[in-house]
Amino acid sequence: MLNKTIFMIHGMWGGGWYWENYKKFFESEGFRCVTTTLRYHDVNPGSPPNPALGYLSIRDYVADLRKEIIKLDDKPLIMGHSMGGLLAQILGSLGLAEALILLAPASPAGINAIRPSVIKSFWSIQTKWGFWKKPMRQTFDEAVYSMLHLLPGEEQKKVYSKFVYESGRAAFEIGYWFFDSTGATRVDETKINCPVLVVSGSEDRITPPQVVRKVAKKYKKAASYKEFNDHAHWLISEPGWEEVASFVNGWLKKI
Repeated sequence: MLNKTIFMIHGMWGGGWYWENYKKFFESEGFRCVTTTLRYHDVNPGSPPNPALGYLSIRDYVADLRKEIIKLDDKPLIMGHSMGGLLAQILGSLGLAEALILLAPASPAGINAIRPSVIKSFWSIQTKWGFWKKPMRQTFDEAVYSMLHLLPGEEQKKVYSKFVYESGRAAFEIGYWFFDSTGATRVDETKINCPVLVVSGSEDRITPPQVVRKVAKKYKKAASYKEFNDHAHWLISEPGWEEVASFVNGWLKKI
């Protein structure tokens, strides 16, 4: 019988808050939703970031999440968005998931995600020397360009106002994995034995669909792939998010 607990992992600059729509939707479908918040992300967005944040590795996030998951009664369904989708892949390779739902996921080591739109999305960050060891955050214009461009203007401001700082090291490990001697974002696909759903939006600029397709291909033995037209990165609350959530729910009912 399918485990009814969904462990939800947010992406860069986020927090458990941005699963509000999905939490309500899936709880109405009988699921228990656990919305985690990554280390140093449960803070006032207007406060200065903890300096230690800049040095946090993807491995640190995984270690924290692993501790949370093993406290649950059973293996959960792990749902991750953006960087959270990459963290979900790593956790899945550790045998911690009954199924993986990857929404616009960041790609693991071995997949080149660098595209002009991705560079533009991180321009103000990448052009600062030493970004890989500092807390960092996009400008409003970068956030709108890369992730929020399908949201109404007022909603863009509301979402951005909740963004906190992110780890520069984690961003480096994802984008420049070929320079990372620790292999923090490496995922052994042979160790993922659960069903995997990979979802992308055709208008996504920060995790472009041509990159997300490669993520699905990596798990070809276990993965299903769905690309939504007229959707972008903020699948979790942009207009029409219900269509995406309903598709995920239908997939879960079939596995």
